[in-house]
Amino acid sequence: MSKKTLVLGATTNPARYAYIAINRLVSNNIPVVGLGLRKGEVAGVKIENEKLPFKDIHTVTLYIGPHRQDEYYEYILSLKPKRVIFNPGTENPEFYRILQKNNIEVEVACTLILLSTQQY
Repeated sequence: MSKKTLVLGATTNPARYAYIAINRLVSNNIPVVGLGLRKGEVAGVKIENEKLPFKDIHTVTLYIGPHRQDEYYEYILSLKPKRVIFNPGTENPEFYRILQKNNIEVEVACTLILLSTQQY
């Protein structure tokens, strides 16, 4: 089953974990779309800077801090993902509750570690 993933907080900065995550997702043959502050491209993945209605999103992996997440609550819910991964530094109990009420799995984990241990 495809686990098409939205990387929220995507960036073209190679020093950022979101950049590394896009590369690792691509190298694991997982379909990826990116949403960030600026348009760009990483590993053949276009990074958009608008909340587009992406289809068939299985996983949203967060690379934005909790103080910026509330502006994305409704957007993420509208995508109807199966799960949202809260990477280190993105933990947000308020958003966990909202997602769980909408039957969306909450995973507090590191996308890079999940990929490297085949638990993604």
